[in-house]
Amino acid sequence: MNISLHAHARSICGRRRRNEDACLLDAQLGVFAVLDGMGGYTGGAVASKLGAEAIGSFFAAQARASGGTWPHALDPQLSLAENRADAAVRLANRRIHARREGENECMGSTVALLSVSERGAVLAHVGDSRIYRLRGDSFEQLTQDHSLYEHLREGGVELPPLEDFVYANVITKALGPQADQRPTLTTIELLPGDRLLLCTDGLSGSLDEGQMAACLRERSTRLACDELVAAAYAHGSKDNITAIVVAVATSTAR
Repeated sequence: MNISLHAHARSICGRRRRNEDACLLDAQLGVFAVLDGMGGYTGGAVASKLGAEAIGSFFAAQARASGGTWPHALDPQLSLAENRADAAVRLANRRIHARREGENECMGSTVALLSVSERGAVLAHVGDSRIYRLRGDSFEQLTQDHSLYEHLREGGVELPPLEDFVYANVITKALGPQADQRPTLTTIELLPGDRLLLCTDGLSGSLDEGQMAACLRERSTRLACDELVAAAYAHGSKDNITAIVVAVATSTAR
């Protein structure tokens, strides 16, 4: 089945002095990503920008010449699409890691990446930026945070709701600190009518799933995206807020 993609992105400082988030939107290549930078006075913005640029340039180079050089050997246990997403994120990690010096020695970034092809989509994430899907009346979180909260929860520790957890912002994986960091990969099927949301925790930490689903039902991706960001700000988000909304439709091209 041929599909077409319609997407919109918005990123704001919110109540912060500077925006350390970044995003990538290329509907033609089917590549979308949000990144939440951290570390130092300017380091967060540097890290997220480096990561977005690395991912975008890798996918663009692959589109120009599929036989081009890859930053890592292919993993035979992964599909070509999964290898592509894996390589893009690992390249972003390498670029950020190489720039960790001076005032930026502690910088890093999360990433949530969506790569769409005719055969479906690959999700790749590191940290606590998330990807959700609205399909009909079903709204589902498709990624699981790499965070202290999730680590403890999986270990059976009894925890309060995330918003009441003292260490809610502590993540266990990020781009930059390690010389090589591989993302968690998930391959999903896409259906016409699906809407996907990629967002940083400035949004997901301020809205519940019902509020996010309601905003995603707006007629256009632009309206949905703007409503999500405005709602997160109105509900008191103290962080940068970044969202990408992707709508899947049936293509009429032959």
